Amino acid sequence: MALSISRRVLRAFVASDFSFGPVSRCNAAFNGHVYGDSLASLQFPVLGKISFDVCQRYSTTILTPNSNEGTFPSDLLSPKRVVTPDRKIGLYQDLVTPVTNFYNEDKGFMVLAGDVFDVPIRKDIIHRVVRWQLAKRQQGTHSTKTISEVSGTGRKPWRQKGTGRARHGTLRGPQFRGGATMHGPKPRSHAIKLNKKVRRLGLKIALSARAAEGKLMVFEDLEVPSHKTKNIVNFVNQMENAKKLLLVDGGPINEKLKLATQNVHYVDVLPSIGLNVYSILLHDTLVMSRDAVNRIIDRMHTPINR
Repeated sequence: MALSISRRVLRAFVASDFSFGPVSRCNAAFNGHVYGDSLASLQFPVLGKISFDVCQRYSTTILTPNSNEGTFPSDLLSPKRVVTPDRKIGLYQDLVTPVTNFYNEDKGFMVLAGDVFDVPIRKDIIHRVVRWQLAKRQQGTHSTKTISEVSGTGRKPWRQKGTGRARHGTLRGPQFRGGATMHGPKPRSHAIKLNKKVRRLGLKIALSARAAEGKLMVFEDLEVPSHKTKNIVNFVNQMENAKKLLLVDGGPINEKLKLATQNVHYVDVLPSIGLNVYSILLHDTLVMSRDAVNRIIDRMHTPINR
């Protein structure tokens, strides 16, 4: 078996005031590979009271911090988990995500388009899109009656002069109880204009934010075994840090899935055509089927009709 001694071990020996004399005699052991029983044939000079049989003392096949054989110095092994640096967001790089289902089965992988799921995060765009959505869905059916619409007589209440009271010409004025409302609201649309490019960019940013947070899951499909609510409840309980769940399917929602989620207030279901920024922000976890992801990508790549 080939053995390669790392530079870290060599630095540890140097730090311990050990000198190997002619380094050329150890190059075969430290810089290359030693095969077979040639480890025992290597000879190292004796320094003080310490005799080095380095290759036999510090060679092992299992290097763990909890190793009880004493074959490798424990101070050279770190028990800490190695964490890779976080990926930079907004580089328009394609993302590879695992695909699973409600049974937590491995269904392979899927590539998410970088121009949809890895765009730079802009809070100002999200704010504009959410404001546009909330204003557009406002009904605007509020209405009040003007002086010509309120019911009442048109007779002058009393004569103009001689009574000592203020002069009035009608009892339907705004100063009387049951009278008109001046400058009150009338039915109108509260919708504001927002360019289609900005709306589309807002959806891309919302999807990219969920993907960057690790809160985007891709399922092969959203098929459930039955319409029982306990199937969805058990699935949500198995998830970590998932308080509200949004399920997005490609086509029409399956009837079993609709019945299983209608009594669960923290789980909502949408078709891919209805996916929007505000719904994504209301839920901390987004679960999309493979078909839904493909339809969203096609929708984002479709040219905007002017």
